[in-house]
Amino acid sequence: MAAQEKRKDDECCRVEAMVSVDERGQMVLPKDVREAAGIKPGDKLALILWRKDGVVCCLTMIKAEELMGVVRGRLAPMMKDIIS
Repeated sequence: MAAQEKRKDDECCRVEAMVSVDERGQMVLPKDVREAAGIKPGDKLALILWRKDGVVCCLTMIKAEELMGVVRGRLAPMMKDIIS
């Protein structure tokens, strides 16, 4: 059972690649990561900072279109109640 739980955790979150930041603050997402995530030229990504004790500890990127879907999914039911 513990082995199955471990595999599920590995499928969710794991280190896929290491990237470097250049002197202009830019980084390149490796091709295999872009392909796996379905990221294409021109796609917009939202960058989410996670803080612990006031210090940024993690960065998360999500496609802007997916973030909009999450926001709509959360807000639509509330707004429906408000404006109905």
